[in-house]
This record gives sequence, C-alpha cells and structure tokens, in this order.
Amino acid sequence: MVLGVPSNDFANQEPGGNREIKQFCEVNFAVDFPMTEKQRVTGDVAHPLYRWIAAELGKRGRPSWNFHKFLITPDGAVVEAWPARTEPTAPPVLAAIEAVLPH
Repeated sequence: MVLGVPSNDFANQEPGGNREIKQFCEVNFAVDFPMTEKQRVTGDVAHPLYRWIAAELGKRGRPSWNFHKFLITPDGAVVEAWPARTEPTAPPVLAAIEAVLPH
C-alpha cells in the first residue's frame, strides 16, 4: 500500500488544509493513493512515525523534501528510504518492494 503524508516542513510547499492539499496532489501529481492529515515530519516535533524511521535508518530516514519514500515491510520493519527525486517506479524501488513481498 502507498500512503501519502503531506507536510509543510519544506519551503512552505503545502500551506493549505488537508482537502486542498489532496486536490492539489491529485491534479498536479496524479496521486491516487490515500493521504493522511498534514503532519510535521522533521526534527523534534516530527510525528512519532518519522522519529521512529529516523532512529531506524539514520540520515536516510530523515526526509529532506516532500515525496521522500520509505519502505515498511508487511511485518512492520522499515527497511529502505529514497529521496524525493527517486521515482516510485525506479528499478531499485521496485526490486526492494518485490524482495519483501510474501511469496
């Protein structure tokens, strides 16, 4: 499952409300996956999920821009992260997903 987590932590790129952000992402980025409410994702005020990911992955687990990607296995382990510029269909992303899917 893909889940989007909007954040205004990066150059105030998502200042709107949750509905406005969802519509913007659908229109401009063809986002068709579920999205949470806007969250803080960096620093000491980050949502607990993002603090956990950073603790598990170190620097790789700290998003530096929107559309940072994390892979969490079906059993709940965070195993990989990719920066915003990495396409979700990039070969390394797809290979990592396939490697953790149940067979």
